[in-house]
Amino acid sequence: MSPTSTRKNPHLGGIVLGSTDPDRLWEWYRTAFAPGAAKEGPVLALELGGTYLIFESRDDVGPKAAEPGRILVNFEVDDIRATADHLAAELDVRWIRPVEEPAPGEPVLLATLEDPDGNYIQIFQDLSA
Repeated sequence: MSPTSTRKNPHLGGIVLGSTDPDRLWEWYRTAFAPGAAKEGPVLALELGGTYLIFESRDDVGPKAAEPGRILVNFEVDDIRATADHLAAELDVRWIRPVEEPAPGEPVLLATLEDPDGNYIQIFQDLSA
């Protein structure tokens, strides 16, 4: 693409999570990140920060992710410790990497956890904000 091109980068409209139990997965993500959300319309989705997380019934996936680290859904949160406490209390999550103190000069706090289908999720807090 030439430097004078007016073409814009595409806008990420959504991420689809295929599951053998999309209703369970939707409820888990709602409890984790959008407690006030309600099901709306024919598509099972959550709007999170301007992007839709879509939950789809699939017969070409197993009940657990075979390679859970291949794609990570990453959520920026205002208070990672409060979010981690909420996740532990409400969902008894399995932590892959709990919240740790950042290395000196590191601009983010980061943690990795697992959803009910075995997908890895990251939460992070930008410390420079």
